[in-house]
Amino acid sequence: MCMEITAISLLLTIIVLSTCFVFLSYPSMKKRRNPQELTAKLPPGSMGWPYVGETLQLYSEDPNRFFASKQKRYGEIFKTHILGCPCVMLASPEAARFVLVTHANLFKPTYPRSKERLIGPSALFFHQGEYHSRLRRLVQASLSPEAIRKLVPDSESTAISALHSWASRPQVIIIFHEMKKFSFNIGILSVFGHLDSNYRDQLKENYAIVDKGYNSFPTSIPGTAYSKALLARKRINEIISEIIGKRKEQRVMENDLLGHMLKYKDEKSQALSDDQIADNVIGVLFAAQDTTASVLTWILKYLHDDQKLLEAVKTEQMAIYEANEEGKKPLTWSQTRNMPVTYKVIQESLRMASIISFTFREAVEDVVYKGYLIPKGWKVMPLFRNIHHNPKFFPTPHSFDPSRFEVPPKPNTFMPFGNGVHSCPGNELAKLNMLIFIHHLVTKFRWELVGNEKGIQYSPFPVPLHGLPARFWKK
Repeated sequence: MCMEITAISLLLTIIVLSTCFVFLSYPSMKKRRNPQELTAKLPPGSMGWPYVGETLQLYSEDPNRFFASKQKRYGEIFKTHILGCPCVMLASPEAARFVLVTHANLFKPTYPRSKERLIGPSALFFHQGEYHSRLRRLVQASLSPEAIRKLVPDSESTAISALHSWASRPQVIIIFHEMKKFSFNIGILSVFGHLDSNYRDQLKENYAIVDKGYNSFPTSIPGTAYSKALLARKRINEIISEIIGKRKEQRVMENDLLGHMLKYKDEKSQALSDDQIADNVIGVLFAAQDTTASVLTWILKYLHDDQKLLEAVKTEQMAIYEANEEGKKPLTWSQTRNMPVTYKVIQESLRMASIISFTFREAVEDVVYKGYLIPKGWKVMPLFRNIHHNPKFFPTPHSFDPSRFEVPPKPNTFMPFGNGVHSCPGNELAKLNMLIFIHHLVTKFRWELVGNEKGIQYSPFPVPLHGLPARFWKK
């Protein structure tokens, strides 16, 4: 595994850690509100060094090994202190369901303030309560299977264009970087429909700057990546406001996500402001781009490494290709619903890669779970990767085996898109575009990986080392 710590990341860690002293105020010093809380104790685990906690251990080794070793030593619920705050980590399906579904009202979504500034405070996944519920229904309506089936022709065109572009280049391409461009274009399509190329290019240019600054050191000093990202974020607001103005002027109300947001009215007949719409557009693009790109990158690696599996996927897709007169007819929605072998490859890739390894929540009050106290203000982290790689639920979990999904997984053991009210509303769109992309990849193109280095890099999502360099060519 490839893990690198730069001087900047160390400096960021120290600064963040120095601002958080919550762990010094242990819950035993607080007044309990009921007898159960009086007898509850903190979960087992180590809080690490004063101020520093265990952040350096987390960043100096494969994070998956860090979480797995903790679970092996302490069990499926344990405490630690990372990224400046005390945390309770949960590695069982029941605990994940408790936090994300049955008692979700006790745990609010939480993100670093620096990241919230770049996405926008009105974004869907920063909220609980009625605002979140109404907005989520709005996003789900624009990304439902009934809505996205209309995107099949445009998604297909986008996939074909990307693959032809890669095959036309004599040089090595970095698959992850190219997949990010592909998934961004799909995101633009789902939000804006057929957007004017000038606006699309402006959004792409500024979004790339925001994306670069998102995981950088959060300082507003002019010239830094984060400072540039803040400026680019303001420009995106201006671009979206201009697009909204043109739609209103032309009285165009499409059924894309932007159209749904423009038609929205709350119970007081209040519409969303341009800033609220911009925040949620950026939120959707952020949620879609890196995750979809990471999974597709892993799929290409897994298929390349297992030629027998690749042939099985080709056989399935070639039958559809020939039924469509060797690609002269476009894919149909019903065809994308009937790709069982390919779909199981996607499911197993989602499980193996576990792009979203965990999610952050924060206890809004003292909570007792299985006799353990989760104090108010502590971060709570359901560990999806630990659950996905648990041999109790997935035998030989580190082997890539799509056949395991011939039987549905046990409830709450497979959560690649999260769970509960804050699960990803765009998961159907993501899977649709993966199916379309794989169809054209295996029926019309070939690829080979360049270099034999193995490993994983985190940026911050796990991707193959160096972003998976490869060459493509047409069959």
